[in-house]
Amino acid sequence: MKIIKYLFFLLLLIIIGGAVYVATIDGKYQAEESRVIEAPDELLFNTINEYKTWEKWGPWMDESDDLIMEYAEKTSGEGASYSWKSEIQGDGRMSTVKAAPFTSIDQKITFITPMGESASDVYWKFEKIEGKKTKVTWGMKGEQSFMEKAFWVTQDSTLSQMIKPMYSRGLEKLDAYVNEKMKEYAINVDGVTEHGGGFYMYSATASSIAVIPEKMAQMLPAVNSYMIENNLPQTGMPFTIYNEFNEEQSTAIYSTAIPTRDKVVTPKDSPILCDFLPRQKVVKTTLTGDYGNLKEAWEAGYKYIADNGLELNAQSAAFEVYRTNPELQPNPAQYITEIYIPIK
Repeated sequence: MKIIKYLFFLLLLIIIGGAVYVATIDGKYQAEESRVIEAPDELLFNTINEYKTWEKWGPWMDESDDLIMEYAEKTSGEGASYSWKSEIQGDGRMSTVKAAPFTSIDQKITFITPMGESASDVYWKFEKIEGKKTKVTWGMKGEQSFMEKAFWVTQDSTLSQMIKPMYSRGLEKLDAYVNEKMKEYAINVDGVTEHGGGFYMYSATASSIAVIPEKMAQMLPAVNSYMIENNLPQTGMPFTIYNEFNEEQSTAIYSTAIPTRDKVVTPKDSPILCDFLPRQKVVKTTLTGDYGNLKEAWEAGYKYIADNGLELNAQSAAFEVYRTNPELQPNPAQYITEIYIPIK
């Protein structure tokens, strides 16, 4: 009996000692990962701010095939939430506490476990990098209960060590997801219509086809600045007129232009000039997507002309109108470009 009593007291001492040890462990934790992603901060913010995108890039999707997502009526912005159920990963819910476009998002995550509910703070930070790159930081912090500390004492890794690889994988998947979204595009040949024409200010040049985007990036701001300095009203969106386009020689003569209301007489030495675009019959094609898809959109317009037995108007140059401003629309998949090919 004495041996049993000693063993009982020894076990009691071990339990008390273990409890004291667990109680002295600092329960506060924080884990975060960062990744530089070649995408605008606004696009990344909007993607993460919308919970319905999470199932496309969330790292936990790799961990189980029984995850059931349930969305609240509001899925983006402050007050948005969603929940999940899984026998493998357990149940939980997430809600957005604060969303500051396009710099940060604060969220609250709650895990439902046999030991009860465990809540932590989740945070996102978005930092612009040169070009259209963004440094995205994803973190989680909180304080563990006594039972949670006791559980993690028995594990080979800490909670923070478990979270970091998951967040790193999630950011990698987010990178792939947004880059695929930016590549989406659609081409629609709207058919025969009439373009109203009008006066426009322009700057003209000749170059190889390969450097047209680079040249346009220099020419268009110059036209815009001239109009601002001379108080000339802009009456439409910028466009490019292709006076000559020789694919065999890979050269082009073209003008970048901005519509204006009236005829403008410019100084003889001015690089910015004024001209008039006549009202004319055209075949219109609309590209929704990145400018890298313009070649395919032009080909679709010319194919429509050939398939429908239409005749090109060789006396008038084709042109493309940029309906969106890339500085205001961060997602290339949402750029809208209209192509007009004159016909007789």
